[in-house]
Amino acid sequence: MNQQEFRLILDGAHDGAANMARDEAILSAVSAGRQPPTLRLYAWQPPAISLGQSQRIASVNEARCAADGISIVRRPTGGLAILHADELTYSIALPIQHPLAEGDVMTSYCRIARAILRALSLLGVPDPRADRVSPQDKAKGPVCFEAPSDYEVVGAGKKLVGSAQWRRLDGVLQHGSLPLRGDIARICDYLFDAPAPERVRAHAATLEEVINRVVSWKEAAAAWQQAFAETLGIRFVPAALSEEEQSAAAELRATKYAHDKWTRRR
Repeated sequence: MNQQEFRLILDGAHDGAANMARDEAILSAVSAGRQPPTLRLYAWQPPAISLGQSQRIASVNEARCAADGISIVRRPTGGLAILHADELTYSIALPIQHPLAEGDVMTSYCRIARAILRALSLLGVPDPRADRVSPQDKAKGPVCFEAPSDYEVVGAGKKLVGSAQWRRLDGVLQHGSLPLRGDIARICDYLFDAPAPERVRAHAATLEEVINRVVSWKEAAAAWQQAFAETLGIRFVPAALSEEEQSAAAELRATKYAHDKWTRRR
């Protein structure tokens, strides 16, 4: 693949509704050709539980979340619940005709997984893998990190990165989470129908658990940038959201991602 130019946005920490709004605003600008393909790296403040687009909010213990300062947001992508706290989150926005977006969800997912595997190798994860998962080994409950899905990234036999993709007629958004430290089973405290914490810990881990050291957000972001550049033939141009994207994100946050009509749609 020939080297291609991507915009790189190191976006810091935002609340859950703002993070999802910024991802969608970037996707719209990229899909329309007003901005180049974009890799955004970010964090969450305050911590948040994100639900998949079709997941039922009744599974969330809202009173416990409120007591502990955990916000709730619904993603534009599918998948299961994630507690976003001490992590690196990535999103990649592509026009639908981009070579990385060609084919179906799994085909493009596998291309991006190659870069994620390289990033984890750079961070010291031994032999990370992304394979198809047998039906009996997939998650049975509401927790994303209960078990890997097809071609999600595993290190030391445990799920390390949870990702989801949204394909529109004009573009593709994929975003995902790398938990850096803490208890991977913390989310079980905030869901009514969560699996036993021991089951989550048996199938998933933080980066710290796998490599026995704490990795900062900055170090993880640098590995992500290097791996995507090397593996996918990308030349990054550091930038920020345009004024148009910031305005669109503010509107999306107010009218969609921070609004009960979206959050409680199911």
